[in-house]
Amino acid sequence: MNLALGIDTGGTYTDAVIIDYDTGQVMTSAKALTTREDLSIGIAAAIEQVLDTATQTIPYFSTNQIAFVAVSTTLATNALAEGHRATVALILIGYDPTLLTQYGFDREMSTEDIIHLRGGHDLFGEEVAPLDEEGARAAILARRNRVDAFAVSGYFGVRNPAHENRVRALIHELTN
Repeated sequence: MNLALGIDTGGTYTDAVIIDYDTGQVMTSAKALTTREDLSIGIAAAIEQVLDTATQTIPYFSTNQIAFVAVSTTLATNALAEGHRATVALILIGYDPTLLTQYGFDREMSTEDIIHLRGGHDLFGEEVAPLDEEGARAAILARRNRVDAFAVSGYFGVRNPAHENRVRALIHELTN
């Protein structure tokens, strides 16, 4: 059996479901309270509940049968619809600002506080330039008391997240 695990974090509840990926049949589901202070707590509780139920209700169930996991959140959509927004600094690593402007991507950003840093990778995950750690450190320190959050995206970070992970570590180190 080819199973999929789906998780949706809403404003009140976090839902988890296991479906038969081939037929679309819902095999089992569970619900846990959404924990806004740390979403991972509610997500973990919903997953634990749905896996416990699956063990009891799906013959010969094994987590090895789960071939696909999807996580979504209506919490973020609801927050935007309700006008609850945070101030965010966006750190872009290795992106060409000229191309972002040329193709209009700069108009699509959800913040005007955008920091461009040297670094990034190519489509094979090879580093094209070293990460500008000093620039990252300066940007984080300059904003740590003015923003609610940082967003980080590295060029071809899906191929190699090393620069994103390093900036994330700096954010944790410098902002607690």
